Amino acid sequence: MAAITASMVGELRAKTDAPMMECKRALTEADGDMVKAEEILRVKLGTKAGKAASRVTAEGVITAWIQGDVGAIVEVNSETDFVSKNDSFIAMANAAARLVAEKNPTDIEALGALAYEQDGYGPTLEDVRKGLIGKIGENMSFRRFKRFGGGALAHYLHGTRIGVVVEYDGDAAAAKDVAMHVAAMKPVALTGADVPAEFVERERSVAAAKAAESGKPAEIVTKMVEGSIQKYLKEVSLADQVFVKAADGKQTVAQMLKDHKTAVKGFTLYIVGEGIEKKQDDFAAEVAAQVAAAKSAA
Repeated sequence: MAAITASMVGELRAKTDAPMMECKRALTEADGDMVKAEEILRVKLGTKAGKAASRVTAEGVITAWIQGDVGAIVEVNSETDFVSKNDSFIAMANAAARLVAEKNPTDIEALGALAYEQDGYGPTLEDVRKGLIGKIGENMSFRRFKRFGGGALAHYLHGTRIGVVVEYDGDAAAAKDVAMHVAAMKPVALTGADVPAEFVERERSVAAAKAAESGKPAEIVTKMVEGSIQKYLKEVSLADQVFVKAADGKQTVAQMLKDHKTAVKGFTLYIVGEGIEKKQDDFAAEVAAQVAAAKSAA
């Protein structure tokens, strides 16, 4: 049996908003497995426990560069929010998006090898990154990027932490509205049929466990599970979501696009730090360790 520490309980509570004792019970039941513990809480407490994606804590910026039918979106990470607001850091991130669009590098290493000079550093983007690390005193890295080419593009940046690029045919204003909608509602796919199978199976597992607790007959449980899955697919597919600017509060994105004779071919959503687990520093333990080290040295 894995030891369940206070820091593990605190981390799970921060991710789910569940009561402390419920977090401890879930971790105990999951033998310390954080992902499994989250699923256990979702079964017991409902969707309130599924908030991990909105609690990412890694810092950095999302930048985009669009020129006609060519564009790019990039995530550049830093250790602290303070550095993510640094002018030199932001200039480097913006340059990276332009370079991705113009030069079409194959990966992060190829991106870093592209010619670029800034703040007296160069001759490559990687040299600038290393130079700024030395100047600012904080690590920073290019995490991911995507290049687009060959079709109409619309994009939206919500501050520096959320970025969306939409590939479309039709009305530019409608496509821009879709980009804003994606930033707000965070769909995972264009349609329910496009939702990744692993996402569906995870939801099915949670729904089945919740339905089983109802004590109802098997055929009713099966219907409950399928109903939950269909509801989930509508909630996470772009086409079926209620458009955030719908005047009647009912119009779906698909209906809005049809009215504007516009088709969305794809979208890309980047959120700063998404999927990154940021180290949680234990200040009290750190102080204790420093005191112990000082005593040993005396």
